[in-house]
Parts: sequence; C-alpha cells; structure tokens
Amino acid sequence: MIEKLGRTSSPVLLLGDTGTGKEVVARAIHGVSPQGRFVPIDCSALVVTLMESELFGHAKGAFTGAVANKPGLLELADGGTAFFDEIGELPLRLQVKLLRVIQDKEIRPVGSLARRKTNFRIIAATNRDLAKEVERGQFRGDLYYRLNVVTLRLPPLRERREDIPTLVEQFLARLGGRHRLSPEVLDALLAYDWPGNVRELENCIERMGAINSGPVLHVADLPTGLQNSLHAAQAELLARPAVLTRAPAAHVAPAPSPPAVVPLAQTERQAILQALEFTQGDRQQAAHLLGIGRTTLYRKLKRYKLTPLGQ
Repeated sequence: MIEKLGRTSSPVLLLGDTGTGKEVVARAIHGVSPQGRFVPIDCSALVVTLMESELFGHAKGAFTGAVANKPGLLELADGGTAFFDEIGELPLRLQVKLLRVIQDKEIRPVGSLARRKTNFRIIAATNRDLAKEVERGQFRGDLYYRLNVVTLRLPPLRERREDIPTLVEQFLARLGGRHRLSPEVLDALLAYDWPGNVRELENCIERMGAINSGPVLHVADLPTGLQNSLHAAQAELLARPAVLTRAPAAHVAPAPSPPAVVPLAQTERQAILQALEFTQGDRQQAAHLLGIGRTTLYRKLKRYKLTPLGQ
C-alpha cells in the first residue's frame, strides 16, 4: 500500500495508536517518489497562540517581535509533503484555514494582504476516531472528507507480534550489532502487550544495550515495567492450579509414595508434562511456567521425545 500511495499525490489519513510508526510510514510514502521537502507538523506540540504564524508564516511587523518576514511550514512544504501529526489536535479555527489552503493551493501569511501559491501533498495522522470527533463537533466534517481520501490503519504491536523479531534485529543493528537476545528475553518480548507499541520496543532494546556491555542481553536487563508484567503473568499461571484442584476429596486419588530419590531427568520430564497439560499444549506459556526459554523447552521436548497436546 505504501508503494502504491507513494506514486500518487492523493491525501492520506493514517490511523493508529501512539507509537505505531505513523511518521515512519508517512516518510516512506514520501520516499517512494521523493519530491520537495518532507515537512513534519506536530499539531499537539504547536503553541496555540503561535500556530497560525507557524503554519502560514508572517509578515514583518505583523506583531511584536516580528522583525522580518518568515515563511510558514506550509510554504516550506511547497512541491513536497506536509505531514500533519495528530491532526485531531488542530483547533477548529485553523481547520477552516487549512481547508482553504488545500482547496485554493495558496496561503496568506499573518499580517500580509498578499497571497502566495503553494502546492503540497498532505498526509495526516491521528490516534483519534475523527468520524466521532465530527459527530461531536470537535472536527470539521468538510476537512475530514478532504483528508479521508485513502485511509491506512497501522495495527498496534500486540496484533502483529510476528513483526517483533524483525524489529528487534533492526534496533540491535542500530546499536552496532554488538548484542543478541537470550531465548528467554525474546519469549518475554513476544508475550508482552506493548502499550507503547513500536516506540516502546525500540526504547526497551536501546535501554538494554545501554546497561549491558556484554554480547547477550538477559531477562535481568529488561525494563522494570516489563519485568513486573512478566512476573505477574508467571504468578497468575502458578496460581491457577490451586484453584483448579479444589475438587471434592472423594474424587482425589491418593498420591503414591515417591521413592526416596527420583532421578533428575524423570523429575524434569514430569514437570514438562504437567506444564503442557496445564497450559493445554501452549509451549510459550509452559516455558514461562517452568521458568525456562521457549527454545530450551523445544530442546527438552526433543530430548525426552515428548509431543505437546494437540500435535
């Protein structure tokens, strides 16, 4: 879809949670057929009193401190792409002015009577439901329909966990390729829900690389929040058998007396079987329950010639 959109000049509306990489996608669309500048405009970061000047520019003497003519961001985007990040934060008053610029392809700087031609491709992004914002009167319907020519939704990272290993490789490469993850760490990353999405994953990898100079990154290097989530998940799994075993005494068969010494391999094999039975064959959860990595579990399954449930 990025390749297709990059060969057109149609407006694009990017939808997705914070941190899903909307600006990365916008830059990629612009980069397919790069013409002119890519001008990012963070609507949530612009100072309200200066928004109009920032977007449309101002003439010398337009207000106190305007000692020279200044081009606005939309003028700088002429011939290129204007990327409106979090466009839902743009005040209604400026939404009207932006709609006029899109329609007429010209701007009028603050304090000036002259209009200047500008022609740019607009890509907008938001984590809001703009259709509902229109219903509530918080966003102009005419501007929404101007922007909503092509919509591209970026799913949160928890809905595309298969991308995590590839993203991790990219982030590790940015650190110089000096690190690699232990299997237990990768399992933890795959099990986590990532409320901060790709941005949180990138920060996680960068933090781990900063505090560990060794080649292998371990579970102990994970951020505190992620470790807490991991421990909470393990505690929940460990607590389930206590609930499930509350059966009437009449239905509980007496446990045979164990031998004085049980071989380690037999104990380990039995623990794996119990974990797989409890998790109904889910090897990732079973590995967490046992406190080992998924790769380690696979190796032991092969060693003991065990087949998970349902396979």
